[in-house]
Amino acid sequence: MVSVVIPVLNEERNVRELHRRLMRVLEADGADFEIIFVNDGSIDATPRVLRELHEQDDRVKSVHLARNFGHQAAISAGLRAASGDAVVAMDGDLQDAPELLPDFLERWRAGYEVVYAVREHRTESWLKRLAYKVFYRTLRRISHIPLPLDSGDFSLMDRRVVNVINEMPERVRFVRGMRSWVGFRQTGVAQVRDKRFAGEPKYTSWKLVRLALDGFVGFSYRPLQMASVFGAAVSVVALLLSVTLVALKIAHGIPLVGWTSLIVAVLFLGGVQLICVGILGEYVGRIYDEVRQRPSYVVANVLGKTRLDIGPPRADRL
Repeated sequence: MVSVVIPVLNEERNVRELHRRLMRVLEADGADFEIIFVNDGSIDATPRVLRELHEQDDRVKSVHLARNFGHQAAISAGLRAASGDAVVAMDGDLQDAPELLPDFLERWRAGYEVVYAVREHRTESWLKRLAYKVFYRTLRRISHIPLPLDSGDFSLMDRRVVNVINEMPERVRFVRGMRSWVGFRQTGVAQVRDKRFAGEPKYTSWKLVRLALDGFVGFSYRPLQMASVFGAAVSVVALLLSVTLVALKIAHGIPLVGWTSLIVAVLFLGGVQLICVGILGEYVGRIYDEVRQRPSYVVANVLGKTRLDIGPPRADRL
């Protein structure tokens, strides 16, 4: 059994084409399969399209969340719903090509527990490409675990890997990092990331920043250590400058004046302190989320038989 998990948010123009291409690839492979769409609070016709696809083929299933909980939470819901021996996670905008799945399955059958796509080329603007490049290389450098470069959520995971991820209790989830954390045998497959088939990107610049912060904070203590090192460096510089000024006063009688330099120093130190407090606040905020133990998502309805047991679906809500 191969499960394909696809989070979707207002993708009514993409779902049918994605379904068509997935069916062609999966049926050619010959293995049993299921396709699980996770509706992350769509307000367009996406729920209706998913219901129609399920009525045409019960191998197409859908998990409908009670509201928009975010891309990573939707993937987590799909992983819990999946029954396959291998589980594929991919986006619903056709930037992750279904035609790459045979390569994933071949590597998995050769003994790899995780097979992920490595984005060799992107079609976004140069500024966005630069931001992604800086993010992945910075995260890899500061992380306490090895993270593959230019690898997103598009991947195949063995059932053992999925079970471990499902058992991880954290509320703020960064799935690609969790996938690397579990270990096992992992390998990458080169991918040319296509343009979005239709519609507008759902990841705004702010959401991408939040995702990056989740990666930095969730898999590294280095920001806290850097704040401490930066504070110590500023203190050392201030001490040396003070000793130098006093020595100049004693040796040469140079007066210690200069309101401008004083104000600059105060503002600089204030900025350093606020940055350090902000870094600390990111970690404290996540501790607060974990202590409250609220679920990462709430399931409203499920169409089709999955590992999620919430009772029969209410079609009038879809």
